[in-house]
Amino acid sequence: MISKLKVTPNTYDFIIIGGGATGIGIALEASARGYSVALLEKSDFTKSTSSKATKLVHGGVRYLAQGNIGLVREAVVERGLLLKNAPHITKTQSFVIPTHGLYDEILYTIGLTFYDLLAGRLSLGRSKRLSKTKTLERISLINPDKISAGVLYYDGQFDDSRLAVNTLQSAVELGAVVANYCAVEGLLKDANGKVTGVKVFDEEGKESFEIKGKQVVNATGVFADDVLQMDAPGSKKTIAPSQGVHLMLDKSFLPGDDAITIPKTDDGRVLFLVPWHNKVIVGTTDTPVKKESLEPIALEDEIGFILNTATRYLTKAPKRSDVLSVFA
Repeated sequence: MISKLKVTPNTYDFIIIGGGATGIGIALEASARGYSVALLEKSDFTKSTSSKATKLVHGGVRYLAQGNIGLVREAVVERGLLLKNAPHITKTQSFVIPTHGLYDEILYTIGLTFYDLLAGRLSLGRSKRLSKTKTLERISLINPDKISAGVLYYDGQFDDSRLAVNTLQSAVELGAVVANYCAVEGLLKDANGKVTGVKVFDEEGKESFEIKGKQVVNATGVFADDVLQMDAPGSKKTIAPSQGVHLMLDKSFLPGDDAITIPKTDDGRVLFLVPWHNKVIVGTTDTPVKKESLEPIALEDEIGFILNTATRYLTKAPKRSDVLSVFA
């Protein structure tokens, strides 16, 4: 692919900088419409945020609580379409929200019923209130002293890495030229200052080359300011980076098939405990950091926060030594 980029004299319709979920998705959409596409990634495809997910395709229950109905409607419809289009790497996942008193039970039952209605025909299942007994039957290790009952609802789960690779393969089949370990180190401009292409450094071949393009798309996510600086050096930063930490625990901490949603942690976030390949993913946090990184390092405070929150709800309390792996 890199050799093709170097020798092809044509001007691409789209040059996409960034090989994460956004860049790969744009590459597929553009190539499917007959446009010529070059996709460039400075590291591995989906190296950063796109491979650090909670593995959920969800409409955003917390956004519903914030009254952002339009966003939730769009998200649950897209969730349904993704599950229909990629059944081999997606599935419906059941969740139980532990409740604390009658108010919680009414609030979450009504809210999640509305959540189902927003999805329309693409709803994944009917939400319902569970008695305390039924909740304990489904989530056997949940602390009975911490709950009054539960609410069952359904969302989507997906394999983020496989989805990215499949989407990338589809884009290539439709004519997109894609290359990783090709870092954009500058923008090409005409006499009027219009961007006409990019300067690229081949990390493996250790040489630079140029690619011409009619449109250059900045799909670099948290690194977007780096590209903006190439266009307008000294411009104001637009990204306030933060990191979300996930822990991997043994499946014994969450027997059964249901996931748990803790709707409000001490910092106002949602915490998920989700079955994943005979393990359990627990997360996430939202910690501001000074500088974005391809390899974020989880802080011990973040790990402790997740463990402490999970401990409040589980009779089998996870300790630091129980953490099998961490990603952020």
